[in-house]
Amino acid sequence: MAIRQSSKHLIAPELAAMLDFFPDMNFVEQGMDAFRSGLDERVLPQLPPELEAVTREERFVPGLNGAPEVRVLLYTPPGAATGLRPALLHIHGGGYIMGNPEINDGLNRTTVLEQGCVVVSVDYRLAPETAWPGALEDCYAALLWLHGHAEELNVDTARIAVAGESAGGGHAAAVALFARDRHREDAAAPSFCFQLLDCPMLDDRSGTAHPDPHPYTGEFVWTPERNHFGWSAMLGMEAGTDTVPEEAVPARRKDLSGLPPTFIALGALDLFLEESLEYTRRLTREGVPVELHVIPGAYHGFSIAQGAPQVTLNAQLRMQALARAFSV
Repeated sequence: MAIRQSSKHLIAPELAAMLDFFPDMNFVEQGMDAFRSGLDERVLPQLPPELEAVTREERFVPGLNGAPEVRVLLYTPPGAATGLRPALLHIHGGGYIMGNPEINDGLNRTTVLEQGCVVVSVDYRLAPETAWPGALEDCYAALLWLHGHAEELNVDTARIAVAGESAGGGHAAAVALFARDRHREDAAAPSFCFQLLDCPMLDDRSGTAHPDPHPYTGEFVWTPERNHFGWSAMLGMEAGTDTVPEEAVPARRKDLSGLPPTFIALGALDLFLEESLEYTRRLTREGVPVELHVIPGAYHGFSIAQGAPQVTLNAQLRMQALARAFSV
């Protein structure tokens, strides 16, 4: 078994200072309310005028199988549509236990402007109050609503992608699998043309249940212990055990065939590095086109270091991948 080593010397100098801005997320001792309220109450910087021009509306869409309505934020480009637009179903991060779609407001507005697309960002139910498959069903309900209102929104149903960061990346991978399964049963069911997984949370076994953990990942921000806590909350059972259902965890799914082209990006020091490498390997063996980027010296959540070259590069790679997916 690999012995964990300090990875501090491997952090890119441009990213090192921002580590001090991350809170000590000791969920077990401090509970989650403080961290949730911190996200809900933080004051976001003033948007530049060009981003203010993007329209944002709050909508409530029908829940799946009698579940409560799902709150979504709908973003549309300024001006009248001159044709059918692509669309992005966006799923926010937060370890499955915190966060809301507002935390990605600037990114979603930027995506709308750069891609000329519609964005629907999902306020899915959080764990542990709602365990699997609640959040997954909320995300799929948002896809059904987007697909069903395509004419109203001037959306091309053949160009609907899904994207998410961290836990949102895990939910994005999960809803892509769920949509694939439904589409196999009913060809009229919506499907995705692309999945963008940014530092995705794919495997409940990472860090704690893995027999040979990576010696240099997961030291900062999102640790094995926090990962285990988040997964256990979302699953409603102990993460990493043999009792976890395959359908609840993207990395446990035996069949990854038939998924849309995929983009995966994350830092080399991220706890999720090896599960992303393995997911990439398995996707390629099923004939799924995959674009993988590993950013040297970057930890989980490094995008907080706005202006750093690694953050700029990651944003460029993300937008370029979306542009290619939407150009088909």
